[in-house]
Amino acid sequence: MRLALLPAILFVAMIWLSFIVGYAGLPDWNYSRLGIKPGEVSGLKGIIFSPFLHSSFSHLWSNTLSLLILVWFLFYFYSKIAFSTLLYLWILSGFVTWIIGRDSYHVGASGLVFAILFFLFFSGLFRKYITLVAVSMIVAFIYGGTVWSIFPIAEMVDASISWEGHLSGAISGLLLAVIFRKQGPQKPEETWEEEEEDETEYVMEDESNKIE
Repeated sequence: MRLALLPAILFVAMIWLSFIVGYAGLPDWNYSRLGIKPGEVSGLKGIIFSPFLHSSFSHLWSNTLSLLILVWFLFYFYSKIAFSTLLYLWILSGFVTWIIGRDSYHVGASGLVFAILFFLFFSGLFRKYITLVAVSMIVAFIYGGTVWSIFPIAEMVDASISWEGHLSGAISGLLLAVIFRKQGPQKPEETWEEEEEDETEYVMEDESNKIE
């Protein structure tokens, strides 16, 4: 479990480092322009950089604990496919955001958070493996209340929320859960051992016929 936690800590540390560098004003340009800008070819670079960019400390903090838990779960329960899954979720969620997002720069790791969240939830259900189903239930219990933010109504509550990024992550997580359902951990096959009964012949002796 400690080994599976290392990628999560490393990833979060890189995000915090990039935030500190940007907050300190070390770059002499607006680094938020490295975010995803939908519909523009130059905005495609945001697919790679956007998870490292956060507009405020509260924005960063809201993603920190989620990333630690979800990336940890991903690498612990799906260790054999964790790296490839994370990479595909990262790229696909960013690309879908680039397609459906409003005309603005989309930054933050929220899209990736929702991508991992939906992948973990649906993967457990598809595999019907009690351990992974339990993980799905835990994830749903912790983050179920955030699902509303994948809908356009989130923009009415807070215009700074990229519901498109959240929805893109949800779509990507569900899609990858379907594609990878036969890879990684699987429900153990139930085998029934047939016990062969040895036939034993019992010789019944009529004690009354015995002559001592």
